[in-house]
Amino acid sequence: MPPPANASEFLDVVRKSGLVPKERIGLAAGDASTDQIAARLIRDGLITKFQAKQLKAGRYRRFEVAGKYRLLELLGVGGMGAVYLCEHTLMRRLVAVKVLPAEKLKDPSTLERFHREARAVAALDDPNIVRAYDIDKHDGLHFLVMEYVDGASLQELVARHGPLDPMRAAHYTSQSALGLQHAHELGMVHRDIKPGNLLIDRTGTVKLLDMGLARFFAETNDNVTERYDPDSVLGTADYLAPEQALSNVVDIRADLYALGGTLYYMLTGSSPYPKGTVAEKLVAHQTREPAPVEQFRQDVPAELLAVLRRLMKKKPEDRYSTPAEVVGALSRWTSHPIPAPPAHEMPDLCPLVLARSGHAADKPRLAASRQAAVAAGRSSNVAPARNPVVSAEDTPASQMPTGRPVDTAALPARPVGIDRMSESAVELLNPSTGRTVGPATSSPAAGRPPRFYLALGAAAGFAAATLLGGVGWLLLRS
Repeated sequence: MPPPANASEFLDVVRKSGLVPKERIGLAAGDASTDQIAARLIRDGLITKFQAKQLKAGRYRRFEVAGKYRLLELLGVGGMGAVYLCEHTLMRRLVAVKVLPAEKLKDPSTLERFHREARAVAALDDPNIVRAYDIDKHDGLHFLVMEYVDGASLQELVARHGPLDPMRAAHYTSQSALGLQHAHELGMVHRDIKPGNLLIDRTGTVKLLDMGLARFFAETNDNVTERYDPDSVLGTADYLAPEQALSNVVDIRADLYALGGTLYYMLTGSSPYPKGTVAEKLVAHQTREPAPVEQFRQDVPAELLAVLRRLMKKKPEDRYSTPAEVVGALSRWTSHPIPAPPAHEMPDLCPLVLARSGHAADKPRLAASRQAAVAAGRSSNVAPARNPVVSAEDTPASQMPTGRPVDTAALPARPVGIDRMSESAVELLNPSTGRTVGPATSSPAAGRPPRFYLALGAAAGFAAATLLGGVGWLLLRS
């Protein structure tokens, strides 16, 4: 349908879309123009900015994926498509949906890679890794439903607001290492750690994004990349470990190098080697040291700089052996809580998304209360908060949580091996055609105290009772 020529035609498009209740359409109309009507609908929380843009272009179909995920906003665009914020129409939960475009299925390796990404993310269940909820196929479209992180990437945060305070950078690095430790315990390597793949939500929790480059070391028969991309170099040149550009054999220490580069970016606002071509940057990672942080600022503790230098050692054997060791090295800073990110650093949400997100502005306050409760329960062998980020104004000093100590010696050793994976597909819905195109968890640790399993059983029982009660309420309502 062509773009509406006037307000009357625009209202007709809105009616056909089914996004707005009929009785509300007339209230938004009056004598207003198309733009004024769209602005009113957005203001009243009836449509999003993305939906308004599509409606003004005359598009009123394909606002849902598989009949259950309603498209709300465009989250980002990658080399192979886009990622959209969606709402589950029944559960009213916000999710991020990746959908494999039909044209990509012509490549016999693409679907295998897409399923590989889904398996990798589904195997993970950790507070510091973006979770996967569902993978499905509908009308020839393959899509992956993932956790929506209400926040900003480290890339965006630093680019817009400048380098971070050293303690804040240490906290975010430690949380990232905790997520990597979980992936490491499952025999996985991320392969593309960078500021753009680390998301910070409104509570200050770090979430690792895009595990699509990860690979199970144990999958000896899963040789998709070997068959289709024998010569590809994976990862991002600005943060790629020296050995990753030279060999297919990498382990978790390649991720630690990239994490060091990300810490460097948080402290300086620059990647370690910002100038030159891709080839020149790869050579620099192997032969040169980055400019000292002291050239950018003088307030970074020497001990934190020592952690950074060890993370970015050229030889893997000179770095930390596991992410847990990085967490331990940063514990002197992460044992002290920091406030949640200020509101001006977080993205602005339109009224509809804000309502669906459960009053996102209150999330830091809820996080503070939750972490204070966890801190108070330590005497009962409750695990301390892994993310000591709180709202200082809402939490008494006596209840401020301290960081989770990590006993690296107690962590089980994990095998290392060959990691080889193709670039991840990032895709979703193509608004211009109405067709869909396209753009994480802890294993039970050994040696848990018996009290842990009692608490786990009690929590499971409470959850089951709550679920049954909810089902009963729904039945009564019906």
